[in-house]
Amino acid sequence: MGVVTAVSRSEEYTFTKPVRESITLLAGLGVEGDVHQGVTVKHRSRVAQDPTQPNLRQVHLMHEELLDELRGKGFAVEPGQIGENVTTRGVDLLGLPTGTRLHLGPEAVVEVTGLRNPCVQIDRFSSGLLKEVVFKGPDGELVRRAGIMSIVLAGGVVRPGDEIRVELPAQPHRPLEKV
Repeated sequence: MGVVTAVSRSEEYTFTKPVRESITLLAGLGVEGDVHQGVTVKHRSRVAQDPTQPNLRQVHLMHEELLDELRGKGFAVEPGQIGENVTTRGVDLLGLPTGTRLHLGPEAVVEVTGLRNPCVQIDRFSSGLLKEVVFKGPDGELVRRAGIMSIVLAGGVVRPGDEIRVELPAQPHRPLEKV
């Protein structure tokens, strides 16, 4: 089992989301009071393409182990600063298959929809950070490590210290792709 280490939200389009004592997840919508909350896409680039697309990016999760690694490479990065809503420890988020359900605390459940596809805003936050979270692997495939995206199946309050229970989908598992 993993644990929630921090929760964040922002009412405005900001790259960094302030850390909060708790966030409330709303079924089918996302994080209450977050600019990305909604049934349809709210990320500006997605809205520009087609504002009627379903919002598969309601909740952004990031593993704190990545933040530890980045700090070890000289990047001053803390929870919420790369735009995530839920920072975790002890769950291999990037290794989960599409459709995995994450039970966050006693009530909230999110379903993993795919990988975050980070943009140049990461380099505006800290020069050189983008190449640490998106790069070509040894086989030439693009590797995305900037967290995962999910939708809210069951609402509830999520706080630091809440346990995370992983519920894998039925086989065959589908690997995560960018959303």
